[in-house]
Amino acid sequence: MFFSQAGARPRMWEASPSEYKKWVEVFKACDEENKGCLSRENFKVAVVMLFGYKPSKIEADAVMSSVDPNTSGILLKEFLDIVRKKKEAQLYRNEIRHIFTAFDRHYRGYLTLEDFKKAFKQVAPKLSERIILEVFRWRRELPHCPG
Repeated sequence: MFFSQAGARPRMWEASPSEYKKWVEVFKACDEENKGCLSRENFKVAVVMLFGYKPSKIEADAVMSSVDPNTSGILLKEFLDIVRKKKEAQLYRNEIRHIFTAFDRHYRGYLTLEDFKKAFKQVAPKLSERIILEVFRWRRELPHCPG
């Protein structure tokens, strides 16, 4: 999928039934006391099991501050929503990385105007060179892009 607007996000991603089942199984495995919710530490273990990394204190704080204060942790429904959003973001980042890699034909870690021109000639051959140049210049003006 190629996004037509800068910063456009893909539509909501849906988990397959087998992936959804895996998330529920991880939740149950991490709910050691069978309370129907995950503590902060149990949530961290679940993220390690599903994503292969331990969440930072900042990430854990953000998740815990978003849960219903009337519960003693993250309920299954909340957990599934958190995991779906994390998976969606992961897929989006992977897609952006894949698109960048396709444009970076010489594996330099940055894109030249020539890289842009060649890529756009393949994906949008009728796009004028003026538009390609405008997109390239706009990209260079972003604060996170080196000159």
